[in-house]
Amino acid sequence: MRKHYFLGLAANYSRKRCLAHTFAIGRKKDRGALQRFLTQKYGGETILTKNGRSALALALKAYFDPGDAVIVNGFTCYAVYEAVKAAGLTPVWADISQEDLNFNTKTLEKVANEDVKGVIVQNSLGNPVDIVAVEKFAKKYNLVIIEDLAHCAGIKYAGGREVGTVGSAAVLSFGKDKAIDTISGGAVILRHPHKNKVEAPSKLPRISDNLRARFYPLLGAISRGLSYVHLSGIWMRCLVKIHWVEKSADNKLDLERKIAKFEAKLALRQLQNLKESSKHPLREFRLVRNREELLKKLAAAGYYFGGFWYERPVSPERYYKKVHFPEDKCPVAVEVAKKIINLPTCYSKKDLALACEIIAEYVEETK
Repeated sequence: MRKHYFLGLAANYSRKRCLAHTFAIGRKKDRGALQRFLTQKYGGETILTKNGRSALALALKAYFDPGDAVIVNGFTCYAVYEAVKAAGLTPVWADISQEDLNFNTKTLEKVANEDVKGVIVQNSLGNPVDIVAVEKFAKKYNLVIIEDLAHCAGIKYAGGREVGTVGSAAVLSFGKDKAIDTISGGAVILRHPHKNKVEAPSKLPRISDNLRARFYPLLGAISRGLSYVHLSGIWMRCLVKIHWVEKSADNKLDLERKIAKFEAKLALRQLQNLKESSKHPLREFRLVRNREELLKKLAAAGYYFGGFWYERPVSPERYYKKVHFPEDKCPVAVEVAKKIINLPTCYSKKDLALACEIIAEYVEETK
């Protein structure tokens, strides 16, 4: 029987990890242990949150005033935009390079102005930005650097510094398919003195959110099993409709809710086992011709790559119009979104050998 591979549905969860996640027992002390670990690792004041976008919003509120503008990578997810708006700020989109999907000095200089007060460093898909160049740019314009570690926890910049140890704040997401994945949860470490006071979340997680996060890997495993009898799509649509499964982009920003205790326990365990590297991105990407044709060919071989990041410069598609993205100012990001295909590095080379052969036939040379 042919195997089917997914880029979502907790595909990076082995049977053992799935069971450990589903039946994990968290205690109040696990939140405290996670806070202490992050404070020691990155230095600063640690606040645990419901999700990554809530953590990013708190970081932005701490260092900026409503009405300020911050530079955002022109190839990102809606969660980043949502956090910027929740903090009362204006996003300024900087175009990217095809080589690493990050902004660079050239594109940053194009958007610098007197209203810009900070820059969010994303390290897209786990590819490290030229942090020395970004630091020089930030110093030149007196900007605050916020590091978003959702894609890149544990990697190192050229020169050896670990991500999260450079900016005024480090933000972590523990969401689906992130570098630290407990399905939900997040954290912000305020490393430098901040101008505005922010309150740590005080409310417990909603029971519905807690249950969705706990059982998502198990429901994903069932979905993968049902794919062999062509019932996976129906199964997942039903789960979304009855709110047993929540799409990643729909995990609402909430500054009042804490991380679940079991998620804090699992996040700490993953962080303690995190291997520092500058050579292993969260996802490997290729720019291809005729992407729709390629996706059909991959599906015929048993590989379903519909969950790639990102099909729009700011994904997902259903939220794109809300962003009012300036496509004319970020032409490379627009073009990349039309051509990109990527896959998580949690799969073995053996598992993906055939898929890589198929993709290679469509790959475009980067300019």
